[in-house]
Amino acid sequence: MKFVDIIIDKLTNSICNKITGDTFDTNVLRIYNGNELKKLHDWNFNWEYEYRYGEVFKLTITGNEKIIQGLISIEDKGNSIFINLIENAPFNIGKNKTYDGVAGNLFAFACMLSSDKEYSGFVSFVAKTNLIAHYKEFLGARQIGSSGLMIINEKEAKILINKYFK
Repeated sequence: MKFVDIIIDKLTNSICNKITGDTFDTNVLRIYNGNELKKLHDWNFNWEYEYRYGEVFKLTITGNEKIIQGLISIEDKGNSIFINLIENAPFNIGKNKTYDGVAGNLFAFACMLSSDKEYSGFVSFVAKTNLIAHYKEFLGARQIGSSGLMIINEKEAKILINKYFK
């Protein structure tokens, strides 16, 4: 089983350069050619493998679509969107990262996709145990049962969508 294991640094209106404070508009683009993923080095997950089994999308800065800021793999469950994996680019992890807001942007995208499919923005994912409280605080996610299964419901989804996709 895959667990979502990403820290939401902060919710921004876009992605924000940590040094300059400049914000940049972003695009989330579906990856249609797995060869693009072969070029990724130092990522924690095998995105080529993930591409074979789910829909993979990349977050890029508008006008600079060749540099991937983060990736998300989703599955359409017919009544919600399930996040299989989500990851920041290696240069967007840790205290020396380049941009804040990447993970929040990708979660907001999943909510927007759910809303576009008329699933009311509902998104689910399985969180690592040590991050459940973090996702409750930053995303307004709710834990279902005693497992790490979490959902983002309509109200919280709208907040995320409005924050990132005006």
